[in-house]
Amino acid sequence: MSSDRFAHDKFLIEQLVRPIVNLYRVTPLAAGEAPAGGPVAFVRQKRMAIKEDIRFYADEGEQEELFRIKARSFLDTGGARYDVAAAEGSAIGVLHHQLKSLVRSTWRVTNADDQEVVVAQERSLPMAIARRVVDFVPYGEWVPIPYNFDLLSDGRTIGHLSRKFQLRDRYVLDVGGDVDLRLDRRLAIALAVGLDTLQNR
Repeated sequence: MSSDRFAHDKFLIEQLVRPIVNLYRVTPLAAGEAPAGGPVAFVRQKRMAIKEDIRFYADEGEQEELFRIKARSFLDTGGARYDVAAAEGSAIGVLHHQLKSLVRSTWRVTNADDQEVVVAQERSLPMAIARRVVDFVPYGEWVPIPYNFDLLSDGRTIGHLSRKFQLRDRYVLDVGGDVDLRLDRRLAIALAVGLDTLQNR
């Protein structure tokens, strides 16, 4: 179960521009996307790491670790898998990048009991193709292509991850349709950060 700090349905995930590392700030949102308090997590990802290890902290000074994402292996012929675990090592779930399509990205998310809780699928096929094309264009990362995912549970849409058009990466994660709270909010936030940092792994 998530701690109280993550007892929300909507979050803003913002990339903070820093050299050498990718940093993110996670803030809960109220109606109309107004902040519902201060940041609940700060995220650090080392760039050019051989094996991904992304840490989520309670404070910007990184004194208290909350949870982490770790790559399961260097090679995985069935698609990359990333374990999400609490700071003390207990399992929260797994992010599995599916190899269903070379164009439209799909991620399968399972909980600590290895039960599927959500599937994240890139919303628009034309936009997915456009995003792939600009990856091969010099400075293509500056082209503002929408990067949006639908979150599905048992075939029903329970949420969305939507990119905001700004210079740095900003996403709104909304899991308001998960009324039964099947999706641990820490796992949802890990998925949102992973969709930005791990997509091309």
